[in-house]
Amino acid sequence: MIVCGVELTGSDAVVCLLKLDRGQFSLPECRVRKLSLNKNHTRDDLKQFQAAFAELMAEHGVARVAIKERMPKGKFAGGAISFKLEAAIQLIGGAGLEVRLLSPALIKSTLAANPLPIPFAETGLKVFQETAFTAAYVGHMAK
Repeated sequence: MIVCGVELTGSDAVVCLLKLDRGQFSLPECRVRKLSLNKNHTRDDLKQFQAAFAELMAEHGVARVAIKERMPKGKFAGGAISFKLEAAIQLIGGAGLEVRLLSPALIKSTLAANPLPIPFAETGLKVFQETAFTAAYVGHMAK
């Protein structure tokens, strides 16, 4: 099964694909590391972002999307645009795509029970994809 981990920051959705096959993790080749919403944030821009995200998921056969949840208020609150992106991803219909929000507490407890099998530095991913990679891993491990 392939899980797409997502970190929403500003107008961007940073993505990382992680495949689990017979107990072995692998990183499928993916041409996209980040999807961005156009600056105007119009309805058409959101639809375009949603279509691009859905196309990427279908192209790679992704079964589940795991999004690192942002806090609605407080010091680490997410911005309004990131909540629009989250809604656009959650509302992707068809193809049986499951979308899960991962709370920081769930991420922390899952990583404590199931530590990452390799250090992130050895994955070959870009540094800005680390949170998305962690979300994808937790998306596989959390029940």
